[in-house]
Amino acid sequence: MPRKKKGEQIISVEGVTRTFVISGGREGKLFVLRGVSINVTKGEVIAIVGASGAGKSTLLHIIGTLDKPTTGKVLFEGKDVFALSDEEISKFRNQKIGFVFQFHHLLPEFTALENVAMPALISGETMREAEAHALYLLKLVGMDGRAAEKPPKLSGGEQQRLAVARAMMNNPSVILADEPSGNLDTANAQQLHDLIATLSAEQDQTFIIVTHNEALAKRADRVIRLKDGVVQ
Repeated sequence: MPRKKKGEQIISVEGVTRTFVISGGREGKLFVLRGVSINVTKGEVIAIVGASGAGKSTLLHIIGTLDKPTTGKVLFEGKDVFALSDEEISKFRNQKIGFVFQFHHLLPEFTALENVAMPALISGETMREAEAHALYLLKLVGMDGRAAEKPPKLSGGEQQRLAVARAMMNNPSVILADEPSGNLDTANAQQLHDLIATLSAEQDQTFIIVTHNEALAKRADRVIRLKDGVVQ
């Protein structure tokens, strides 16, 4: 993946820590993140790597507002998201962030088209209003011929491409992906990596990806290594 020129900064993580209180015989604290600071520019593909337990998924969840930092800030386009109310955070998350997980989290009773449209439907659009954009995204990920199929009839690779299309439905500022190719065989993983590269280059889509996959990390614009909750 070619390195991009420096663009507009859209995310700034400033001194984020995350501590959990643990109990079991005696109370203590688990320090998962210890003052992490990173900046993300538009169109960048960032891979977050590190051993299990390094804090990768915790950092991703905080960036995605699925979890809150113990201390520190996350700024999206200059706005401190954790200064918002819970309702405002939920609205922000649906409008500004797309998620892709290892196990898809697709709704099996709905068609591929309906699954892709779901974020827009949650935002209050009707299916008629959302359909054209959902079909465009299905074509973008090479799934337009499978629009009427339901997830159980799709391969693992097709389901993950569908998950990427769904993540893009509301034109998010960033797509956060947690081990997106972790459940795929080598050929399907390669196709997914190609898709991410294409969407970054052609759609200027920003990705932050937690991965153990060395091939995917090598194709990122930048690699962030976490060890014991600290950026190396």
